[in-house]
Amino acid sequence: MNKNVKTMTIIGDLEEEYAKEVMETLYAIKLTSDEEEEEEKGPIQILISTYGGSILELFSIYDIIREIKSEDYEIHTHGLGKVMSAGVLLLASGTRGKRRIGKNCRVMMHSVIAGCEGTYVSLQNEMDEIKYLQEQYKRCLVEETNISMRSLNKYFKAGKNIYLSAEEAVELGIADEIV
Repeated sequence: MNKNVKTMTIIGDLEEEYAKEVMETLYAIKLTSDEEEEEEKGPIQILISTYGGSILELFSIYDIIREIKSEDYEIHTHGLGKVMSAGVLLLASGTRGKRRIGKNCRVMMHSVIAGCEGTYVSLQNEMDEIKYLQEQYKRCLVEETNISMRSLNKYFKAGKNIYLSAEEAVELGIADEIV
């Protein structure tokens, strides 16, 4: 095992304050790694156990992971216990071949959840934004996994939580290996 592996955890709900800490930690790890000699650079490992959280906070963390990967860093993701809702895309966002999942980990996907109130016109506007976020989430999942858009639409149209075993998560390309 590479002794230069930098490890961080994402455990708990992805809400604004916690997402801020995750983003700062990821950038700090990246900056520290940037200062190392090329042969000393190791992968960044992210341990994930979450019920999910805000889709906007998910996208902020996801974009940082994509940025770091684009600079030729490996991101090793490791799902443990529960990887649900927003956590699914985070697990899938790791470098292909380096996404691990615990044998007993439960994975859960569902469509974007939102709540809003207001006038009829403002609710229409909010629904347009929710539709945009839903489509963006699906596009990201399709890009990171083996799940087709058609399958995602079918899952999400059912309107219920979709629970997956570690084996099913590997079959769908959310993770690569069961540990």
